[in-house]
Amino acid sequence: MTTSPRVTIKDVAARAGVSKGAVSLAFNHKPGLSEATRDRIFEAARQLGWAPNLAARSLAGRRVDVVGLAICRPARLLGLEPFYMEFISGVESVLTEHSCSLLLRLLRTVEEEVGLQDSWWRGKHVSGSILVDFRADDPRVAAVERLGMPVVAVGHPSLTGGLTSVWTDDASAVTEAVRYLAALGHRRVARVGGAAGLGHTAIRTAAFDAAARGLELSGAWQVATDFSGEAGARATRSLLTASASDRPTAIVYDNDIMAVAGLSVASEMGLSVPGDVSLLAWDDSQLCRLTHPTLSAMSHDVHGFGAEVARTLFGVITGGGGGSHPVPTPVLTPRGSTAPPR
Repeated sequence: MTTSPRVTIKDVAARAGVSKGAVSLAFNHKPGLSEATRDRIFEAARQLGWAPNLAARSLAGRRVDVVGLAICRPARLLGLEPFYMEFISGVESVLTEHSCSLLLRLLRTVEEEVGLQDSWWRGKHVSGSILVDFRADDPRVAAVERLGMPVVAVGHPSLTGGLTSVWTDDASAVTEAVRYLAALGHRRVARVGGAAGLGHTAIRTAAFDAAARGLELSGAWQVATDFSGEAGARATRSLLTASASDRPTAIVYDNDIMAVAGLSVASEMGLSVPGDVSLLAWDDSQLCRLTHPTLSAMSHDVHGFGAEVARTLFGVITGGGGGSHPVPTPVLTPRGSTAPPR
């Protein structure tokens, strides 16, 4: 069996029509090259699947002990969000093994993050970054490719271009959730979703619509929110204020905070869970097991997800493997908040 020869800096230089020194200047972000030449070098490296060796970069002064993560969420909301706390914990568990640190920044817009990633890389503040919360036509894809920056994208490949990505199969999970509720006998099902502009929200929205049509449900509602408990409570209240014959008998939530808020609203309105309405959460954090009744959820190992993303990033940085791949799909965990409708 023959193996493909290892791509080297010499191959990149030949493909781009420049010297090896020019390739080194480009990837170390040194002056002396036009932007057109720099872009041509990065494109040649991308086509050949080549990235600078981490150890060699270290000798040139590139820091190898910091990984970046920027999140476009308000600080107050992030502090309450179990998903990101578990995800970051998983990332940190791997970084600790490599004596690395996490540089975390909270931002308002994706455009801000494009500038931040550029600053981090050109200033040699990070050796790579984790990118999250992808949108359709996300500007970060082209930006980090132009920089030649090692990254791992947390998102479905349909959203992340040619970047190395790690993702969960949200469409299959949503479909399973709707089919489960329909199997219990629910014909009117709602979903309280996240921010409409996020790619994974759009994937879940399309999957919910397709499942509802396929099962010929008599009612299917979807409400977009900002993932906060307050927004989840408002959405639940608006769904449950209709008459008993017109409101949903089951609601799926895009995170655990909103599901807990929905449980509180149902109690406030004098509705029993699951007698009058069944509730199904997402992520299955500890919150789901602290409520009464306990919340059924689409469970997945968020800590393990974060750890796998970090391991994949080290593979990208060092050239040691770790290509794009999914992690296990969230699975249904029934508890006390779901039952057949009365």
